[in-house]
Amino acid sequence: MSEISPSALRGAVDLSSLRNRPASSAEGSPAPNVVDVVVDATDETFGQILELSRTVPVVVDLWAEWCGPCKQLSPIIEKVTRELQGRVLLAKVDVDANPQLAQSFRAQSIPMVVALIAGQPVPMFTGAVPEQQVRDVFAQLLQVAAQNGVTGSLSVAEQGEAPAAPAEPELPPLHAEAFAAIETGDYAAAIRAYEKALAENPRDEDARAGLGQVRLLDRVQGLDLQAARDAAAAAPLDVQAQFDVADLDLSGGHVEDAFARLLDLFAQLPSEERTPVRERLIELFGLVGAADPRVVSARNRLSSLLF
Repeated sequence: MSEISPSALRGAVDLSSLRNRPASSAEGSPAPNVVDVVVDATDETFGQILELSRTVPVVVDLWAEWCGPCKQLSPIIEKVTRELQGRVLLAKVDVDANPQLAQSFRAQSIPMVVALIAGQPVPMFTGAVPEQQVRDVFAQLLQVAAQNGVTGSLSVAEQGEAPAAPAEPELPPLHAEAFAAIETGDYAAAIRAYEKALAENPRDEDARAGLGQVRLLDRVQGLDLQAARDAAAAAPLDVQAQFDVADLDLSGGHVEDAFARLLDLFAQLPSEERTPVRERLIELFGLVGAADPRVVSARNRLSSLLF
């Protein structure tokens, strides 16, 4: 990623409706105590978080439960934030539950990660990136913050020990192998590990979900969005070209666009050529979740096309 700039998002993000009254503390002074350096931000609470950006950089992680790449990037961002011991606050925003924030940040695709320095937005990531790149960009963020006089730190749970977080359950060996491979960007190795886990236990739903997510990451790796869209527009019945754009749309959060593209393709193809499209749709339904209304709607349309 190129060097981040505080002015890069000027005019693209409108947080004016979310602001509180100006904070009384000076830049660089200690911020009020916080329970944790990782917080869930909502439409109602974001004004307070915005004011904290006058003291420490605030990293805003826009995500959704159905977003596979979000599940790869978010734990890395949280890990790096905690290592900085109060020099950065991480605010996690579920875009489905907080539409005002999603609209304010103009989150056209997720994962989208934006920092705030003294209330001003600074671009960080769009899409999943490796851990080393996350560390490099966080280092740049602290430099930009210092240049703008934001050099404070947060005091975490000073009035008493925060309750211990429940221990994370230990991952099964093949799941741990897959996760380690994902962290290094070796998606092929992660796919093999999840496939082996499913071969050993076909009812392992966590492995099935993980396999779907990492297959998507592997497919979109190296794709150029504009080139893929041009190819799909030039060949409307080219199955692979339409698959590429649908994958990019889904990984970027454009779920309905991805489903509509494949359903339109399914409707136009001869019956003997439809099977791969139906199978890809079912795979993408599994990534988003059977209960999601977008999946329910798309599944109903697929059924009507089948019968």
